[in-house]
Amino acid sequence: MTPVVDAPPIEVRGLVKHYGDIVAVGGVDLTVLPGDVFGYLGPNGAGKTTALRMMLGLIRPTAGSVRLFGRDPQAGVAALQGVAGFVEAPRFYPYLTARRNLELCAALDGDGADARIDEVLDVVELRDRAKVRVGGYSHGMRQRLGIAAALLRRPRLLLLDEPATGLDPAGMRDMRLLVRRLADSGMTVLLSSHLLAEVEELCNRVGIVDHGLMAYEGTLEELRRAAGIGYRLRTTHDDRALAVCRRHPGLADVAVAAAGGIVFRTADEMAVAELSRALTDEGALVLELSPSHATLEDLFFALTEGDKAPGANGAAPRTPRPAAVAERAA
Repeated sequence: MTPVVDAPPIEVRGLVKHYGDIVAVGGVDLTVLPGDVFGYLGPNGAGKTTALRMMLGLIRPTAGSVRLFGRDPQAGVAALQGVAGFVEAPRFYPYLTARRNLELCAALDGDGADARIDEVLDVVELRDRAKVRVGGYSHGMRQRLGIAAALLRRPRLLLLDEPATGLDPAGMRDMRLLVRRLADSGMTVLLSSHLLAEVEELCNRVGIVDHGLMAYEGTLEELRRAAGIGYRLRTTHDDRALAVCRRHPGLADVAVAAAGGIVFRTADEMAVAELSRALTDEGALVLELSPSHATLEDLFFALTEGDKAPGANGAAPRTPRPAAVAERAA
């Protein structure tokens, strides 16, 4: 089955999965572009793994569609040509060596995959442990072996479900470097994760899902711009400062921060400069006035916590409330 010309590696539209009365995935739309390292994020129970299973054709959607290079994964194994990955933890025969496990995988894949075993072991840096039984492998080594098994297929698209979960700091570093090497080689990667710092370092685009619905899809830079530039202010008289900020032109989302002080948002640097003079005129001397650059964690929680979470009515993707982002970043 040949791919559709110019079709994106992943195109998901209106993806829904019900288990009886339980809505596991309520309506996911996302597009992964060639060369993306796409971070697929969401709280536990948000439906990430279920969505990945549908993307790989492992379970059938209740509604909606998935296309991998323009092909429907429900159409059969041929639709997965050029696609590989694993959902949850990869599984191997623990009483067999890593090499023997890969030989069995290669026999299923065909297409000369057995000739690539040494190559993929080198890529994941396990060639010197190839003769060790997998039962003696650490969790991180098994995760890397799972990627080696996926690479036997020479994929152009790699889907990984929480590949760094349970790893120690060294294992997380090794996994991050491995994913970066694969991306630099031209491979498109979709990475499901809840490790926000890792995603922020690795991914150029993200999709955030909550309660089975898409909360955001796009670049990290677009998400930060939508949230605006937040500032934290502390003065000698914050009650006076709050009144000044609320009537000062150019400031938005003025609020009292939970940790003390005041937060606000503005794209106008001159408004910030003039605010300092207005505060002094009111006798509220500035102790701190600093920009707060939102991290992915700030933006993630602003989208998925509390009353900002999507309802069950299929709400459209949202951008975070700037006041919530500013307060978190402060």
